[in-house]
Amino acid sequence: MKIHEYQAKQLLGRHGLPVPLGTPVLGADSLEQAIQDVIGASKSQTLVVKAQIHAGGRGKGGGVKVVKGAEAARQVASQILGMRLVTHQTGPEGRVVKRLLIEEGVSIARELYAGVLVDRGCSRVVVMASAAGGMEIEEVAARSPEAIVKEHVDPALGLAAFQARKLSYALGLTGTAARNATSFLQKLYQA
Repeated sequence: MKIHEYQAKQLLGRHGLPVPLGTPVLGADSLEQAIQDVIGASKSQTLVVKAQIHAGGRGKGGGVKVVKGAEAARQVASQILGMRLVTHQTGPEGRVVKRLLIEEGVSIARELYAGVLVDRGCSRVVVMASAAGGMEIEEVAARSPEAIVKEHVDPALGLAAFQARKLSYALGLTGTAARNATSFLQKLYQA
């Protein structure tokens, strides 16, 4: 299944997971309203303009830009919308950007990785976590596979609290942060 980032964030939000405020832009005619909606609701002038294509590496390819203010967002969005974005996952032909996500800028103190996928080798869902961040998780997996902790999930039980705690502690979290991560991981699995 392929869904865009904005669609994934809508799904995660419906399951009680915290996501940054954002509005999809499905064409140039909805750009101005999206910018105004995000600035008005977030009370911040920092925006992130993100190309919405089905491929990773969008930031390295020039498809993700952090800007200050509505005018800068308009300029960057007009450059990204319609561009042919080439990433390591698109191949040299790239993909034309037809959709954007305008999102509030958030302060990032530390970047962690969590993912849920099907492990075909054992026919189970696996929840993975790494303190090594998320932007280059494929490189982390190839270079330092021990930096990724995995918990296979019994489909009849779901992700148990002890499994989510184990992942939280593996991320180096303690106290309130570990409790929040445990809840987050269980909601992520449910989503």
